[in-house]
Amino acid sequence: MENWTVDDVMTTAVVSVDQTATYRSMVDMLIENRVSAVPVVDAYLRVTGVVSEADLLRKIEYAGDEAPRLFESRRHRGERVKAQARTAADLMSAPAVTVLSGTSIAAAARKMDDEKVKRLPVVDDLGRLTGIVTRGDLLKVHLRPDDEIRADIESGVLCGLLAGRVGTVAVTVDDGAVTLDGRVELWSSAHEAARLTRQVPGVVEVADKLSFDVDDRTDLGAGIAFGAA
Repeated sequence: MENWTVDDVMTTAVVSVDQTATYRSMVDMLIENRVSAVPVVDAYLRVTGVVSEADLLRKIEYAGDEAPRLFESRRHRGERVKAQARTAADLMSAPAVTVLSGTSIAAAARKMDDEKVKRLPVVDDLGRLTGIVTRGDLLKVHLRPDDEIRADIESGVLCGLLAGRVGTVAVTVDDGAVTLDGRVELWSSAHEAARLTRQVPGVVEVADKLSFDVDDRTDLGAGIAFGAA
């Protein structure tokens, strides 16, 4: 079964800036390349931060309003300082939220959601920039053709579980929606087939219509419970 990672969907021709980049040059870069943020890298291409449109807009938001206000929050004080910054080193949000090369699509999506970010610089083991992945990139997994998804299920899921009885299960895929229909020997095999199918890249939902000959959820002789269906 093909396991998609950020490497399969990321952009490798990444627009980045060094820490000395000026405010105006970064505005020009974002507009010219039609991106909403750029990673900031050091001389060794290690990611040290990210400058986004939100960071750059602080100069407009706080224009002519440099004096701190009474009871101003720490966040607002930080934003006010950024409004006066002129280089990437002073403007960037740091440390950058990054993801390692080889990270699964699912793990990257969870990290984006947890960190409330729209993009993740992809780095190698040394922290060097190798690409960037966005929310839209992660959705590319759902553009996989149905026949590729079906082939993954048949070869990567069913062959391992059912060995010589793969032909007893019919797999149909329609716009990523999978139906498993047929009969297998054990309940545990049917349960695992549906579970693993849900993990195949591009699967939107699974309709489990599998039946079984033996309910092995509880092994009475050994007292082992396999769990509920």
